[in-house]
Amino acid sequence: MHFSEHRKVIDACIASLQPASDAAAEAIISSLGRGGKILAFGNGGSATQASHLVEELIGRFKETRRPLPAISLVADSGVVTCIANDFGYGALFERQVEALATMGDAVVGITTSGRSENVLRGLKAAKDKGAVTIALCGKQGLTGADADHVVAVPSEEGAFIQEVHLMLLHVWCSAVDATVKAGGL
Repeated sequence: MHFSEHRKVIDACIASLQPASDAAAEAIISSLGRGGKILAFGNGGSATQASHLVEELIGRFKETRRPLPAISLVADSGVVTCIANDFGYGALFERQVEALATMGDAVVGITTSGRSENVLRGLKAAKDKGAVTIALCGKQGLTGADADHVVAVPSEEGAFIQEVHLMLLHVWCSAVDATVKAGGL
């Protein structure tokens, strides 16, 4: 049953993901605290999760607070279709990161497989721009790229990886809200 298997993945995450998740949350908070912004992207379900992170930062998570600067690189259909048509789908996030990222921003790339070419190229472009890079992926980690912070869910099942990714995004938003409430940011 899905719930039983999900619980096994969650139990494995409790034991293994806390340090990586905390470091990623701290990178997001540090970026926002220095006046940076968050850029987020992914494909399919990961695209919706990138947008979800952004809406929680600009809107609110649990507490009403000032809106925080964040951009989902999957949200503008004109930009997405232009880049995919004119430069190929592999350049989708790379081009946007090159245009929008600055030193000190935090860039979150989400790929359950760890192999999505456009996500890997977006993360590389972010590193080249001096942004802090955060990758959410599955058990296999990233293939053919790296990030400053890799949060690899200990599963090979796409659904479980995505479910944990959503939980991690909420953990990060809780950390942001707690920092704001304590007088930071």
